[in-house]
Amino acid sequence: MKLALIDAGGANLGSVRYALERLGVTPTLVRTAEELQGAERVILPGVGAAEEGMRRLHAQGLVEALRGLQVPLLGICLGMQLLFESSEEGGVACLGLLSGCVRKLQGSAELRVPHMGWNGLDLLQPSPLLEGINAEAQAYFVHSYAAPVTEECIAACTHGERFAAMVQCGRVAGAQFHPERSAAVGARVLENFLAWNPA
Repeated sequence: MKLALIDAGGANLGSVRYALERLGVTPTLVRTAEELQGAERVILPGVGAAEEGMRRLHAQGLVEALRGLQVPLLGICLGMQLLFESSEEGGVACLGLLSGCVRKLQGSAELRVPHMGWNGLDLLQPSPLLEGINAEAQAYFVHSYAAPVTEECIAACTHGERFAAMVQCGRVAGAQFHPERSAAVGARVLENFLAWNPA
C-alpha cells in the first residue's frame, strides 16, 4: 500500500512516520501534487499556525490535489484543523473539506491554553476509525485552536469547552490529538485508518 505522508513542514512529521513504521508501514514523504499520485491513503500531519500551514500547502501545489483526493485522508492536529472551511488563526481560508470554522480555545485562570496533555475521549457515534477504542480512552493533545462539534464529529473532548477530537465525513477524517503520542489508543486509531475502506 502506498501511504502518502504530506511534508508541509510540520514538526510532528518524524514522529508520525515512526509510529507508522512501528505498525509495519513505511510511508512515502510527499512534497508535491505529482508525488501524491497513486497514493492509496494520505495523512496530513501538522504543528504550528494555520496561516503558515496553508501557505506551505499552496506553495507546494497541494491544495487542489488534497481537495480532489478520491482516497482516505487523515488530518492530524493542525492537519485536522486545515480540513475545515476556515480558521480564526490568521483569519485564513482552509481546505474546505469539512464545514465549520476553527476557533481559539478560551482559557481562564484555572484553565491553561494551549491545552496540553492527556484528556478523555467522548465517543459520539460508531465509526470504523474508533474500532477497539473504549469509553475510557485517553489521548494526548497539544493545541490552542479547535474545531466545533458538528454532525461529522465522531469523538469529542472537553477542556473548558467541548470541541471535536475526531471527525469523519466520507473519505475525510481527522484527529485533533496526536495518535503518534497517544500510546495504544493512538496506535489503534492509525491501524484503523490503514484498514479503513470508506464507501
